[in-house]
Amino acid sequence: MSDLAWVPQSCTLPTEERPLRGAERDALFAERLTSLSRPQPLHLRLALAGGEDVADRVRDLVERESGCCSFFTFTTMPGQDLFRLDISVDQAHEPVLDALAVRTAAAGEQR
Repeated sequence: MSDLAWVPQSCTLPTEERPLRGAERDALFAERLTSLSRPQPLHLRLALAGGEDVADRVRDLVERESGCCSFFTFTTMPGQDLFRLDISVDQAHEPVLDALAVRTAAAGEQR
């Protein structure tokens, strides 16, 4: 999914940087995604394989995403072999979470 039309106007990441950020996110999920679930319509849960190196990558990405997309709420839960990332949005941004879930699943299937 190379089309970034799903990125809302409220995202402050410069347009020219969006494909790079998307590629970074896709690469992480293609390498490490072990499961994706949707416990609630406004909540996406990802499990990523790996140790501290994955935790560092996810924390760095989450910090940068939080800086440009304040509508996301990220919760990280490190574990021994799995790192969990929960992503939540408000009702107005549910379509963004839907698109992110589709993109993440597609990246994970590349594994």
